[in-house]
Amino acid sequence: MSRHEDETLPSDSHDGAECISKPVLELSQARTSIVGEALPVRRALPGKPRRMVGAWCFLDHAGPLDYPIGGGLTVGPHPHIGLQTFTWMIEGEVDHHDSLGNHQRIRPGQVNLMSAGHGISHAEVSPMDRPGRVHAAQLWIALPDGERNRPPSFHHYPDLPRVEQGGFLFTVLVGEALGQTAEAEVFSPLMGVDARSESAAGTTMSLNPDFEHAAMCLQGEADVGGQHIIPGELLYLGTGRNELEISSDAAARILIIGGEPFGEDILLWWNFVARTQEELAAATEDWNAGRRFGQVTGTDLPHLVAPDLAGLRLRRPGG
Repeated sequence: MSRHEDETLPSDSHDGAECISKPVLELSQARTSIVGEALPVRRALPGKPRRMVGAWCFLDHAGPLDYPIGGGLTVGPHPHIGLQTFTWMIEGEVDHHDSLGNHQRIRPGQVNLMSAGHGISHAEVSPMDRPGRVHAAQLWIALPDGERNRPPSFHHYPDLPRVEQGGFLFTVLVGEALGQTAEAEVFSPLMGVDARSESAAGTTMSLNPDFEHAAMCLQGEADVGGQHIIPGELLYLGTGRNELEISSDAAARILIIGGEPFGEDILLWWNFVARTQEELAAATEDWNAGRRFGQVTGTDLPHLVAPDLAGLRLRRPGG
C-alpha cells in the first residue's frame, strides 16, 4: 500500500517515543487514512507516541470491507526505497505487479514480502471485474543501514506455520513463535503472529524478552496482557516480557508484532525510508523523472506522482 499523497510531512523516528526497557501497557489510537482511490485504512504506525516497534515502521489495517465492481485496493505504480513491504491477506485477493516482472495474486492466509533495497516500484490492485471483500494488514520493515541499498527482490509465501493453542489458531507470519519458524526473509530480528479465535478463548504465549512488542486487534475484542483492546487501537507492550496472556469472550483476531529495538534513526516520507532529507529528495526526483525504479506492467492504473518535498525542514537529533 502507499501512503496517501496528502501526507507530506516526514515521520522522523527520533521524534517518537523511545523503546521502553520494561513491560508496559501503552494504548494509542490508529488514525484513518485513505489508500489508493478510496480505501479507508486504520494507520497505527507511525503514530503518536510510537513511531516504530523493532524494525516495524508502518502498520495499516484495511477492512473487513465489501466493495463493488471496480473498488477495493487500486494503487497504481509507485516507488519504494530502504524498506520491505509485508502484506498479510486475511480475506479477498489482490494482484501484485512490480518492476522486476513479478505478477502475483495473494489470497487469504498468504504473505507477500517485497524488499525495496535501493529502489523498486509496484502496483497493488484488487480484481476489478467483480465485487469483492478486502481484509488485510500491510506493514513496512525498515532495512538496517547495511542492507538498505541491497538489490530489490520479491517473495510470495503461500504456506505458513500454524499452531492451535487455548482456542486460538496462531499463524506465524515472520520470525519464531510458538515453536515454529516462518520462512519470510527479513534482515532484523523480528516476529509477527496472527491469533484468531472462533469463540471464547484464552492462552499464554511465550515471548522473547529482548524484543519490544505490540498488539493490534483486527476483529472483535480481546484482552492482551490484561488490557482490553478493540479495532483501531495499538497496544505497545515494551520489552522484558517472557510471556503474554491473551483472551477473548467471542470471535476475535489479534496481530502481535515484535522485534529487537531498532538502533538507527530513520526518516519515513511518502513511500520511502531513508536517513537524510537529501536521500528523500533524490528518490523523489528520480521517480518523477522516470529514472531508477523501472517499469511496472500488468496494470493500466496511472503512476502515482511523488509530492513536492521542497521547503520541508526536518529536525534532526540535537537540531
